[in-house]
Amino acid sequence: MVEKPKRVLVVGGVAGGASAAARVRRLDEECEIIMFEKGPHVSFSNCALPFHLSGLIKDHEELVLMKPDDFYNEYRIDARVYNEVIDIDRENKEVKVRKVVTGEEYTESYDKLILSPGANPIVPPFEGMEDVNVFTIRNVVDIAKLNVFIKENHCNDVTVIGGGFIGIEAAENLKLAGYNVTIVEAMPQIMRPFDYDMVQILHKEIIDNGIDLIVNDKVERFEKDTVVLESGKKIYSEAVVMAIGVSPETTLAKKSGLELGKTGAISVNQNFRTSDPDIYAVGDAIEVYNRLLHSQSKLALAGPAQKQARAAADHIYGRPVNNTGVIGSSVIKIFNYNGASTGLTEGLIKATNMQVDYDTVMIIPSDKVGIMPDSEPLHFKLIFEVPTGRVLGAQAIGKGNVDKRIDVIATLIKFNGTLEDLKDLELCYAPPFGTARDVVNFAALVGLNILHSCFKQVHVDEVRDLVESGAYIIDVRDKEEYEEGHIVNAVNIPLGEIRDRVDEIPKDRPVYLHCRSGQRSYNAVMALQHLGFDNVYNVSGSFMGLSFFEYYNDKVTDRKPIVTNYNFE
Repeated sequence: MVEKPKRVLVVGGVAGGASAAARVRRLDEECEIIMFEKGPHVSFSNCALPFHLSGLIKDHEELVLMKPDDFYNEYRIDARVYNEVIDIDRENKEVKVRKVVTGEEYTESYDKLILSPGANPIVPPFEGMEDVNVFTIRNVVDIAKLNVFIKENHCNDVTVIGGGFIGIEAAENLKLAGYNVTIVEAMPQIMRPFDYDMVQILHKEIIDNGIDLIVNDKVERFEKDTVVLESGKKIYSEAVVMAIGVSPETTLAKKSGLELGKTGAISVNQNFRTSDPDIYAVGDAIEVYNRLLHSQSKLALAGPAQKQARAAADHIYGRPVNNTGVIGSSVIKIFNYNGASTGLTEGLIKATNMQVDYDTVMIIPSDKVGIMPDSEPLHFKLIFEVPTGRVLGAQAIGKGNVDKRIDVIATLIKFNGTLEDLKDLELCYAPPFGTARDVVNFAALVGLNILHSCFKQVHVDEVRDLVESGAYIIDVRDKEEYEEGHIVNAVNIPLGEIRDRVDEIPKDRPVYLHCRSGQRSYNAVMALQHLGFDNVYNVSGSFMGLSFFEYYNDKVTDRKPIVTNYNFE
């Protein structure tokens, strides 16, 4: 029988700390619980912070979810704001606390201690930092400070440094508020949860909505109200939002001698216990086990933090904890598009040099029955292991419900599901909600065809090289579609005519076929294979996928397009 703690102290609030404190109370009505927060708010919606900039959340106080009085009245938890824990005496099981307003210091003893200090925005020491107005976004105070500054100073031009979740959401909401916005991303793309071929859809959406998106270019220094990039480009900026990323807040853990992991975050075991058996840690400050990478990693997301908080509290009270690791599921809205991702991406597999054989599927079916007025194309990419067919990851981008499709895949991954499992999933269907064969079922069927070598494919990121090398490409769309826009030098043989025109198709060289989204060209490939062609390939994503893939780089580099006109619908 586990001895119940008489006193539990929690350092930090929000998703991790507040959830842990509340769970302790539900498990034990008698335990004294004190929660310390160095700032003014112990519970707020940090994921909703950027939406204050556009006025979607009008009053920044609406971001505050619970105040200290609420915690006491509802849970009998003593939530102390403006109280910073500055040291841990592990031997005597005491913490030293500084009252931020007065500077007064005092100590509190604990039986169990839960750390949830979160993460800090990364702010590199660029030359000329004093010459620009730099802001970060971590809490309600930060977002209110930024919003007040740009309004009171009648700012017009704002630059956001970094293309992750916070940076992109801040940029979108600043643009919706009427500001001139530039995003600067040092990597070749924004939003690393998406692969390069998928993220081009988001790149297009951002520039189509009037934001100047600069990728593959780093900040070198600042001058007076100016961001200077490595390329030499200068961007006039009355305010600069630093959203490069976050680093785990480990100051207190280091100072008290707690073990840090290989990622630099706090090391915890499967029960979220640190190297000290009486101290637990949860949230953005810890490293977690990625069940797909089979290694420790950092994951700054609210959902996992809440699960960790519950698990830590449960373990304190002797309840079993089943830690299955994380896979990394996320979703974002960018203007008119929604994007969701889970599990592995091709980019992550390559970046970590992960030794896994895999293949991918890219399809663009409708998210609802096509005759429904709000039916929209849904770009869906599925990654699976070869030869097992085990599903490793997926990404979905569209104007409709991408999250429910990715949630299905996330659930499947948690149970080590395969393409066969995905094919057979019985999902809800009615014309306003989806299709009888849902997007995820459809992706599984295509994946199984690839896995069993029923046909061959090339991806949209290979098409430019094919065009420039003079490859033989057949467009199987109708003549009217072809004339509205097509791949340079592509031959138009509509699907309805292809069986009657096989004499025009060479057998002594590879032949690449495409349509609008890949369905008709797949049918053409299968027909030609039955007619004796073994040199035919379907272009995954086809003309629509290629249009999205090429567009952003065509526009920002002024390179020669490989299409006569784009097709995005």
